[in-house]
Amino acid sequence: MGHWWYRNIVEPGKLPLLLALASFVLTFLVTRVITRLIRAGRGPFRNISPGGVHVHHVVPGVVLMVLGGFIALAGGRRGFGSGVAAVLFGMGVGLVLDEFALILHLDDVYWTEEGTKSVEIVILTAALVALILGGFLPFGVNELSPDESTNRFTVVRTVAVNFLFVLVALVKGKGRMAVIGVFVPFVALFGAVRLARPHSLWDRRCYRNRPKARARARVRAVRHDRRWSGLRRRVEQFIGGTPSR
Repeated sequence: MGHWWYRNIVEPGKLPLLLALASFVLTFLVTRVITRLIRAGRGPFRNISPGGVHVHHVVPGVVLMVLGGFIALAGGRRGFGSGVAAVLFGMGVGLVLDEFALILHLDDVYWTEEGTKSVEIVILTAALVALILGGFLPFGVNELSPDESTNRFTVVRTVAVNFLFVLVALVKGKGRMAVIGVFVPFVALFGAVRLARPHSLWDRRCYRNRPKARARARVRAVRHDRRWSGLRRRVEQFIGGTPSR
């Protein structure tokens, strides 16, 4: 285990990215627990409102991101400083993306239906960072054998092709399938070859002069939402909390 850790994480310089990902996910989860406790009026936590101005946690998140970014630029990719910078940056990203919907709408939509966009963005970000950590940085290890070089090139090629399918699925408005497809290639391929979602970029550009395809896409989207929207909503509410009515 120690040899694998050094050869695949430490030697290629992936440790800061791993620390940033772990602190990002942990900060998001802890933040959601605290905000749900505040909403329920439980525990010692309260909103911070100096002078009557509610300070959202996106503010300290931006501060942490700035600190982590500048420390990383000053200290390089290795050493204790890079680890501290990675943790600070990951914590900042977790706080900022937890209120992504607030930034997007420029309104306090944290506990509304629009606020669930933050949960989706956090899941997508974590998936993409995990993809970079495991697939897009397979080189950097010294003294690779021919078999190891071949295997790593195969990984890069597979990840690159799958990433194209993920991008097509995103353009077709299938963000959730793209996220799952990051880890399960056939899901991204399935999302890429199927009809696009209504009002997606693909729909606006490619179905403009194809009314039959647009009509079939809308009928399929209605059937899909009717079948899966309940499960999706329960998962999002389990992670982020139930929106206000």
